[in-house]
Amino acid sequence: MSGKAFVAAAAFLMAIVAGFAPAKAQDYPHDTVTLITHSSVGGGSDVFLRELAKYLAPALGANVVVENVTGGSGAKAMARLAASPADGSIFYATTPTFIYTSLLSDPEVTYEDLQPLVNVFLDPEVIYTAANSPYQTLEDAIQKARNDRGRWGAANPASLERQALERLKVATGVGINAIVATHEGGGDLMINVLNGTLDIGVGEVQEIMPQLEAGQVRILATFSDQRLEAFPDVPTVKELGYDVVLRKFRGLAGPKGLPKEVIAAWERAIPAILENPEYKAAYTKANLTPHFVPHEEYVSFIREFGQETRAFLVESGVIQ
Repeated sequence: MSGKAFVAAAAFLMAIVAGFAPAKAQDYPHDTVTLITHSSVGGGSDVFLRELAKYLAPALGANVVVENVTGGSGAKAMARLAASPADGSIFYATTPTFIYTSLLSDPEVTYEDLQPLVNVFLDPEVIYTAANSPYQTLEDAIQKARNDRGRWGAANPASLERQALERLKVATGVGINAIVATHEGGGDLMINVLNGTLDIGVGEVQEIMPQLEAGQVRILATFSDQRLEAFPDVPTVKELGYDVVLRKFRGLAGPKGLPKEVIAAWERAIPAILENPEYKAAYTKANLTPHFVPHEEYVSFIREFGQETRAFLVESGVIQ
């Protein structure tokens, strides 16, 4: 091969390699992106963000760090976000909690003061108990509440999980016989389920996976509309005769006024990493359902979810 031909071939190969090279930090407006969550370490949103960050960093072309801003069932995290620059450097993990917190309390900042970015997953909620507890079925735990006093647990006061248990109390007719204890995160909740302080807890599969794999907890039922593929023997709450079904979304929001180029970068990055085989294996194992919703549609979805949630809370007498 002549010298010129060799140089040309080398240049061609370098161009091919460059085309497959991961994005570099300068491709995004910031070298570092902070993802904040109201969850404590080990909670559902914390686990979601830390796993997401592994694959998001090379796809986005920036370092990605997770920051836990606990307190106020998301109120502090929302205030932190709203006070931050709308430049693509900071985002917040959205779940139904940030809407429930806004409606059930009087926070300085509500979900309406933030800008939904995109949605990433739907996350099934399950009811679980300690492996050594006497409750082999959900009905066992419900019957205990009927006969004595039920001790049920949710992650925080203004969460979808809390509302699910309140709805389950009504559907089962146990009423005030079941006390719903709330926590600042899934990690704290898990401790009280494992030590027997609580009969049952509610959480996401990915959140309880370490204890599930270690044989420390058992799943009694799922709030999904159908059985989970990974747990075909676990019944749905609805199958058991109680019409309570949940669909928990997991997405992101930023301060209001996000630049179009930042939104576009995320709309490219999220679908791409959802197709990453390694990430797909991880989130499939955690029973997360990929459900990418682009920016404009997600803005509408959050607005409608907020309106529907307010209507439900008014109808049930929780708020005026």
